Amino acid sequence: MSDMLLFSPLTIRDVELRNRIVVPPMHQYSAVKGFPTDWHLMNAGKFAAGGAGLVVVESTKVERRGCGTVGDLGIWDDAFIEPLSRLAKFIKQQNAVAGIQLGHSGRKARARRPWEGDGPLPRTSEIDDWEAWSPVAPSAIAHSDKWPVPKALERSEVKDLVQAWGNAARRAHQAGFEVLELHGAHGYLVHEFLSERSNQRADEYGGSEANRMRFVIEIAEAVRTHWPDNKPLFVRLSVEDNAGWGPEQSARLAKILKTKGVDVIDCSSGGITEAAPILGKEIKYNYQVPLSEYVRRHADIMTMAVGLIIHGDQAEQILRDKQADLIAVGREILNNPNWPMDAALKLGVEGPFRNVPPQFGYWLGTRAKRGFGTMPSTWQNGLQDGLQDGLNENRKLL
Repeated sequence: MSDMLLFSPLTIRDVELRNRIVVPPMHQYSAVKGFPTDWHLMNAGKFAAGGAGLVVVESTKVERRGCGTVGDLGIWDDAFIEPLSRLAKFIKQQNAVAGIQLGHSGRKARARRPWEGDGPLPRTSEIDDWEAWSPVAPSAIAHSDKWPVPKALERSEVKDLVQAWGNAARRAHQAGFEVLELHGAHGYLVHEFLSERSNQRADEYGGSEANRMRFVIEIAEAVRTHWPDNKPLFVRLSVEDNAGWGPEQSARLAKILKTKGVDVIDCSSGGITEAAPILGKEIKYNYQVPLSEYVRRHADIMTMAVGLIIHGDQAEQILRDKQADLIAVGREILNNPNWPMDAALKLGVEGPFRNVPPQFGYWLGTRAKRGFGTMPSTWQNGLQDGLQDGLNENRKLL
């Protein structure tokens, strides 16, 4: 089949994605003093080689205080440009577009890695800049009872942080990235400014909805002064956080951000509290897709859908239903880095093995011609009828 939207190209500004499959930014917590390691090259490289159109490097912090863990990537100094450029270059060598997300953990900074217990990091002698790594936030309000109270940012510090994002955008451009995403979701600093629960400031950055939006709007403006006009700019939002910020507010913000040069809203949810606001107790495919559809329709802006998008035909249907323009495949592509190749094969896209490097595409293609090809892992026959049955079977194995 040649009319598959999932495998149709998409041009945003002057950047063409070969398909609509995006590897979203996923924290690896494996940097050393902010610098990428061979793990990052391997991790991003395998996704690019697997056939994704866009590979976005994980949240990379615009200042030292913004690091969530000891393993967060950094971009707060020009010294990070060359090491990050190695990632961008390798992604592009695999015919994928290289993206990077810029972020700041805010009051959720200085934490353990999730697999080490999550929560606040205990002080140790190994961290030589403990005081300089103090969590900051719009207001001195802790994330929860188990988290420390952050330092409330002074107005001048807020202005400095806006510029830090701008400087980080310049470095991302110099490193060779072609797509930039601003992290405004998941209870991190930008989201903390948007939420009434975490932002109780009395200056122009707090109070009214317009004031709480001011920080991310100024960041977008600062970034656009350093990020070339011909390169796309994304913003990730928790479109629904079930704590006062929801789709209506997100759509209003998206409309404003579009006028500031933002091209795509990456639609996620949650994070301002420790509860899982959308997922809850019931696991559902496409659970965040309605958020993408809402923002796309009400803000007239391109959106990216994410959240338990597992199968190729599932992703194709989201695009056909005009619920999103891009599909982010996160944890499932961790499970199968060749997800795009498998999906292309299953959906009948011509030459699926030609869309990946010949080092493995050639051998898989010759095997398939001999009739020994295997059924790809992304396949689900009869999406609507089989969703719950497949999920129930998976649960039996856990």
